[in-house]
Amino acid sequence: MQTILAQISLSMAVELLLSGLLALTLLTCIVLERRLAAVRKGQDGLKKMIGELNGAIAGAGASLRALKSAAADAAETLDDRMKRARAISDELALLSNSGERIAQRYDRAVPPSPARGNANNGGGQALPSGSVMNRLSSLKAVR
Repeated sequence: MQTILAQISLSMAVELLLSGLLALTLLTCIVLERRLAAVRKGQDGLKKMIGELNGAIAGAGASLRALKSAAADAAETLDDRMKRARAISDELALLSNSGERIAQRYDRAVPPSPARGNANNGGGQALPSGSVMNRLSSLKAVR
């Protein structure tokens, strides 16, 4: 009988040991499942953040393309305005030189008379060509 009791207590001890190990395994599985849930939750958040980042990058790319297009349009407009400004400047220089030559010819063609006076010596009224020359000198000073 003692052998039967010894066998029962040995089998009971093994059963209790296995039950304890099974309970320990169950607790480990619960902890592991919670950690995996946290990782999945973090992974979902990371996926969402990556999606938002991709959207922001796409938006920034579109903004850069729009900015580049606007800069190209502005450069083209500026080039056109510079060409017109140079053309107008050249035309103004030509008109200025032409006006200066006309004023010089007028001064040579009309001799100064004592009644009219001379613009250079300050006597009487100034010749019209003198006022034209003053304007031309002002234009030259601006350039």
